[in-house]
Amino acid sequence: MRSRRVSSSLLLTALLGTGILFAGGPSEEDPVNITPRARPTAAATVFPKANIRVDENVVLIPVTVTDPLNRFVTGLDQDAFKVYEDKVEQKIVSFGSEDAPLSIGIVFDTSGSMGAKLEKSRQAVTEFFKTANPEDEAFLIEFNDRPEIVTPMTHDLEQIQNRLLFTQSKGRTALLDAVLLAMHTMKSAHNPRKALIIISDGGDNSSRYTESDVKNLVKESDVQIYAIGIYEPVQNRGRSPEEAAGPGLLSDISEPTGGRHFVVDNLNELPDVAAKIGIELRNQYVVGYSPSNSIRDGKYRKVSVKLVQPKGLPPLHAFWRTGYYAPTQ
Repeated sequence: MRSRRVSSSLLLTALLGTGILFAGGPSEEDPVNITPRARPTAAATVFPKANIRVDENVVLIPVTVTDPLNRFVTGLDQDAFKVYEDKVEQKIVSFGSEDAPLSIGIVFDTSGSMGAKLEKSRQAVTEFFKTANPEDEAFLIEFNDRPEIVTPMTHDLEQIQNRLLFTQSKGRTALLDAVLLAMHTMKSAHNPRKALIIISDGGDNSSRYTESDVKNLVKESDVQIYAIGIYEPVQNRGRSPEEAAGPGLLSDISEPTGGRHFVVDNLNELPDVAAKIGIELRNQYVVGYSPSNSIRDGKYRKVSVKLVQPKGLPPLHAFWRTGYYAPTQ
């Protein structure tokens, strides 16, 4: 069954996510703060943690900024950002960079091919949770022949880590069904910022739903998706067509949401990559604007963010969600 477009209230309170591209292995450098954080002004107000009211009609866009070494750049002010919707520049009405609580879904592959990779995958979840906000909540979905919610939404993140200790590898890979189940589970989230972390080693060979079903759903949602693909070295790959298509599938699922697909060839890098994702989610700017196009036509609107390059700094890169659907009423 194809998904419906998200409701107007979901769109107007959505935090349109962002991702980051790491060149090569994850950097060990700390975030780069170019200036001391200034106190918010009337024109640069940090949003409170409560949900945005629907009648305020504000779109919030988390933006990640990195330098050429893929280190996070903090300390930029509002004047460094320009936001466009369908190529029309928008007036920024809010700006900040607070570590707001997240609702997180861990989507964990337990198919037969994951056997030797399970231990490092468990460690990756542990490293990711080390960056957690005390108000974060999370759930765990494991999938092989079919997906299953093994830990419902909880603030007790240790419960998820303890559950993973009993994970066993068997069966085929229903990745698409697992993502759809995670998106449905996320409807019970209490935090406006939402993210899925997918840990898998291949494509789909057991789902009822199609790739088109999932792509449409993630494009219409306000959930930011990060995928960690654990692949054999090219020279060792004796993969089925479905497994060979895995990297492309994970990219197609994650990147439209503003998230990213991280390729892991060396298992020892897996926990570090997961930790970097957690750090990224805590080092985002939140840029808010009230769309100049107030027509509630349900159409897709493309969003772009441009940086005004600060003097004296190397070229900076920004990552953000590529768009959203306007409300219909």
